[in-house]
Amino acid sequence: MDDSAEAALRWSRDCAREAGIRTVTTGTGAALRLLAATTDAKAVAEIGTGTGVSGIYLLHGMRPDGVLTTVDLEPERQTFAKQAFRSAGFAGNRARFIPGRALDVLPRLADGGYDLVFCDGDLMECLEYLAESLRLLRPGGLVCFEGVFADGRTVDSAMQPAEVLRLRELLRAVRESTTLVPALLPVGDGLLCAVKRG
Repeated sequence: MDDSAEAALRWSRDCAREAGIRTVTTGTGAALRLLAATTDAKAVAEIGTGTGVSGIYLLHGMRPDGVLTTVDLEPERQTFAKQAFRSAGFAGNRARFIPGRALDVLPRLADGGYDLVFCDGDLMECLEYLAESLRLLRPGGLVCFEGVFADGRTVDSAMQPAEVLRLRELLRAVRESTTLVPALLPVGDGLLCAVKRG
């Protein structure tokens, strides 16, 4: 990445820190950029815009004519992300910002129209995100879930909050799916990736 992209990433991370939002780590970002490039992604859907950190990585991996569709409950966060994308050198038409609850927005997106879906939203809705992602992805497309280690709690045998139990259900659903080829990447707080079979 060039200096302007690095500066935009630093600014986005600072904005997120001030707002109390967790962002993807550098390792997770690099993995997302690689995965977007590997799928030759022209259309990516992102659940959870935040301040634009993951979006910058995704856009860098996508084709030069690719469009990132990013959804977030908080429109003010998307304002930060818009500024970050512009500072990183991306034209305004490279990203489509949709404010709203993911489960209200995703059903309006095109079936089979996406190469990659990145999920970094409400953990309690992760199974619904998976179902929507399977509809949105083209054959050979990729779905990724951020934060599946939950700071080590997904493998801890102690009593866990509902979000962690939900993540365990997600991991089981992906592992047992006949339409997905999954891998759990040990970057950041765990990146669960799965390719939709053709």
